[in-house]
Amino acid sequence: MFVRYFAELPFPLASVEEALLRAPEEWIPGLARHAEDLGEHLLVEVGFGPEGRRLAKQVLIEIKDPIRFPSRTILPMTWKAAEKEGLYPKMDADIEVAALGQGLTQLSVSARYRPPLGLVGRAIDRTLMHRVAEATVKDFVDRAQEKLVSLVEPQVEAPTGTDL
Repeated sequence: MFVRYFAELPFPLASVEEALLRAPEEWIPGLARHAEDLGEHLLVEVGFGPEGRRLAKQVLIEIKDPIRFPSRTILPMTWKAAEKEGLYPKMDADIEVAALGQGLTQLSVSARYRPPLGLVGRAIDRTLMHRVAEATVKDFVDRAQEKLVSLVEPQVEAPTGTDL
């Protein structure tokens, strides 16, 4: 299955790329875990799992080396359960920043996963899980956007006056 979501940042690609690649292992796993918690909450809300009892799992996030192109940079990552991997999907995702213009950058996540549990898992995915995956990726992108803005803004210098 494939999921994609994107957001725009009002900064040039170079600034966003630098922020994305500045110690991503320190902030990306927290965003991914938060998004995963949201997914678990959504599952309980729609009746997949008992109220008040989490389907909790520890999530492992592996961030790989960035791939750079002239107009975009991709940061691959893997997102999977630490235990009972056969019960949960493993998600391979690309965090991408790409120029949309002089001072505008698109942040996107393109994620791929295979539902667990064979035919039963695919049926559940079609009726429910894919929407939860979409909400999880959206939450991750929205939080990544906020984080990148906070990392870029301190570097952007405000005008100090006019030179005549």
